[in-house]
Amino acid sequence: MLATPRTREDARNDIADCCKTLYLSSNVRQLCETQATPKQEEFLLQVLQEETAQREKKRIARLLSRAGFPTLKSFDDYDFQAVQFPPALSRKALMKVDFIAEKKNLVLYGPVGTGKTHMAIALGLKACEMGLKTRFYSVTSLVLKLGEAWKNGTLERLVRDLHGLDLLILDEWGYVPVDKDGSQLLFRIVADSYEQKSLILTTNLEFSKWGSIFTDEQMAAAMIDRLVHHGHLLIFDGESYRMKHALMRQTHAIQPQNG
Repeated sequence: MLATPRTREDARNDIADCCKTLYLSSNVRQLCETQATPKQEEFLLQVLQEETAQREKKRIARLLSRAGFPTLKSFDDYDFQAVQFPPALSRKALMKVDFIAEKKNLVLYGPVGTGKTHMAIALGLKACEMGLKTRFYSVTSLVLKLGEAWKNGTLERLVRDLHGLDLLILDEWGYVPVDKDGSQLLFRIVADSYEQKSLILTTNLEFSKWGSIFTDEQMAAAMIDRLVHHGHLLIFDGESYRMKHALMRQTHAIQPQNG
């Protein structure tokens, strides 16, 4: 059946949108209007849509590769029962990662093994799927990377790279003490991120103890101030997931041998 004028107009609009996405000339639509048959327009639209989809898949794959996730995690079967949300952030809003567009931070606080890193990676994965530039670091690895860049004279390049992100995930915040130089470098990253992009921190360390980890009470207070001013605190409570599901917990107790 021949396409109606309305559906041909829709197809031409879709062709124009694809051309814009693929950085092709708007002349393509004009050629459709003057020379193409409905079948030709239909085929052209199919080709352009498939090319657009392929490029989008490759772009997301590049973002995921550059993000540096240690493993890929999603929210499929994620257990939210142990997560306490603040009044200003709902589970639905979290899943939509609206906080990234708002340049707000998340601090995921709770004992080891309660799902903080899993959530951080799942949120980072969603960000990549939305075309947002994301990086994942453990705090220890980032401090080492910053220190090496400082010694090699490439610190400013690294800082610019981090500054261009939409989301920076810092895992295991406060798990290992950081020396004075490392603390100052880390503080610069946090300060540069303020109102410029979103940070996600996972930590098992309450705010009052940050000074002992980062060697400087005033610096720790300044970090906290920047993180919480535009941020949300999610509290994780409960038994360690890894301990709960450990193989040793799932096997029968070894019976003493007679002898």
